[in-house]
Amino acid sequence: MPHQPVNYTRKKETAVLIGLIHKHQNEQQVAEYLDELAFLAETAGAVSKKRFTQRLEKPDHTTFIGSGKLAEIQEYVKLNQIDLAVFDDELSGSQIRNIEKVLSCRVLDRNNLILDIFAKRARTAQAKTQVELAQYRYLLPRLTRMWTHLEKQRGGIGLRGPGETEIETDRRVIKDKLSRLKAKLKEIEKQSETQRKLRKDLVRVALVGYTNVGKSTLMNLLCKSDVFAENKLFATLDTTVRKLVYENIPFLISDTVGFIRKLPHDLIESFKSTLDEVREADILVHVADISHPQFEDHISVVRQTLLELGAAEKTSIIVFNKIDAYRHVEKEEDDLLPATRENMTLEELKRSWISRIGDNCVFISATDKTNIDELRNKLTSLVKEIHFQRYPNYLYKDEEDA
Repeated sequence: MPHQPVNYTRKKETAVLIGLIHKHQNEQQVAEYLDELAFLAETAGAVSKKRFTQRLEKPDHTTFIGSGKLAEIQEYVKLNQIDLAVFDDELSGSQIRNIEKVLSCRVLDRNNLILDIFAKRARTAQAKTQVELAQYRYLLPRLTRMWTHLEKQRGGIGLRGPGETEIETDRRVIKDKLSRLKAKLKEIEKQSETQRKLRKDLVRVALVGYTNVGKSTLMNLLCKSDVFAENKLFATLDTTVRKLVYENIPFLISDTVGFIRKLPHDLIESFKSTLDEVREADILVHVADISHPQFEDHISVVRQTLLELGAAEKTSIIVFNKIDAYRHVEKEEDDLLPATRENMTLEELKRSWISRIGDNCVFISATDKTNIDELRNKLTSLVKEIHFQRYPNYLYKDEEDA
């Protein structure tokens, strides 16, 4: 049964983080992924105590990491009474069981951790149903004698057929639950689709971007609204839509769930209806955190996700947020080597991006409200262009009425 979000108000759980260096991800990438994993753990309510990495040609099919490294982690977990071992990559059910036997603590992978955060963050009936659906999809291939929990959930009488094994029963119960959740979600999606049809005539703008880049803060600034914004991953799960009017032109703007590297496939499947706001938008405002060392990688992840959603070719503005937090290393005067991301000034970085993508980008600070007027002007220009294509006589009528 999908676990409920744990109440962490009394005592924060402690965790160790484990990453694997192999031919598909180098040492630097693993270090970056573990930074993100630590932030995920913090968002879930856990405290990361130590990180372990190992270099292997490929993951071990029984315990993911080698026996020597597992013994090293076991010793640390026992000495420090660690509650969780969190792996940065997806684990199979057998790998989780084998590792738990050695470590004697709970074992999670990145997917499981993200699912827990989503369960904790879900507010509306749609988001809760989507998360629960993703949790059961995650659980189904990892079943291991959980029949007592499932019997308590459904009631044990008449649950098992003659000669059925417990695992087979578990699968049947979960598949039944999946069918009911899908049906429930379909009903909710019908309502959402009806709402979208009612507003289909208005130009629609969607904020997209990596998680925790400041989309909700920007939404609040543009709309003078109170969308929940927090310095944690996945602060926004439920799509928020607001109506704006710029220069007498009405349009809709929506804040969507943030993307992330290694986003569980089950979540993408379950949240497809929420991401319809992205697919059906006329304009995408792609927000990036320019102060983050890996912001260019984040942009690539978002672009790849948009490609998978069939939304990569839409009219878009890229908004480089958090210029107030941008830092660089001063380059030595006699250094003749080309400037790198680390030692480029903000002005140099601006010029490099403008030369790549033209003037369809803007550099702002949502916190300090820097360059917000420039963003509004760019957005207004694009909205007006689309609006007048749909309503060529709009200005004429407006002037006539005036």
